[in-house]
Order: sequence, then structure tokens, then C-alpha cells
Amino acid sequence: MLHLLGVNLPDQKVVSVALTYFYGIGPQTARKICSQLSFHQECKLSELTENQLNQLSGVLSEMSIENDLRRKVSANVKHLREIGTYVGKRHAMGLPVHGQRTRNNTKTAKKLNGRLLRKYSTSAFGIFHAPISKHF
Repeated sequence: MLHLLGVNLPDQKVVSVALTYFYGIGPQTARKICSQLSFHQECKLSELTENQLNQLSGVLSEMSIENDLRRKVSANVKHLREIGTYVGKRHAMGLPVHGQRTRNNTKTAKKLNGRLLRKYSTSAFGIFHAPISKHF
């Protein structure tokens, strides 16, 4: 296992596949990085020299990946919630944001967008209990 910029990368994987272990780098970006550094398509991570690894870490350090990107995304969502946009309200309610239907298929959106709801819960149990009425 190669430890590069805080991420453990498997040695026996192809470089373009191993780069996708970084948060914020998909297959297309990984292929662009490999072509920029002139790595062979089937080159494995264990076959890279020390100089090539230094070039790779230099390119990756210029990009916003991992915690920097996570921080930007959460700051953007928080900003949308604070200014009260439609998208921010949908994030706050844990509903789909990009126009999907809500009649049946909202389980994934509630799971992903609901993460923010748990952080900002206003009660101890997450549910408000009404006082019991003494009038029969």
C-alpha cells in the first residue's frame, strides 16, 4: 500500500484506477492526470519510479481533493440553507434537490440529505412531544 497525500493506494492497481480512491477524482480526471504525466494506460502503481511519484503528488497537491473539497461542498450547502433558496430548503428538509419526483423514490435523498438534519436537531430526541392535556 502506498500512502500518498493521506490516502492509502493499492500497489497492484492500474494508476488511473488507483487515483479514483481520492475523493473528488473520477475516472475521467484520473485518465487526464495520467496522460498529462505521460503514464502508460496499463501502468501499475508499483511500477512507478520515485520521480514519477513526486510528479504525481505535485499535480494532486495543486487540485482541491479530499477534505478541501468536502469542506467546499458543505460550505456551499450551508450557504444555500442560510440564504433561504429553494435548493437550500430542500437540503434542510432532506428531500431531493435536482427535480426528482417525491411520490415514491426519496429514500436515497432522505438518507444523503438527512445527514445534515441530525447535526442541527433542536430537541434531545429529535421529536417534539406535546404536553398532555388534563381536560377529559
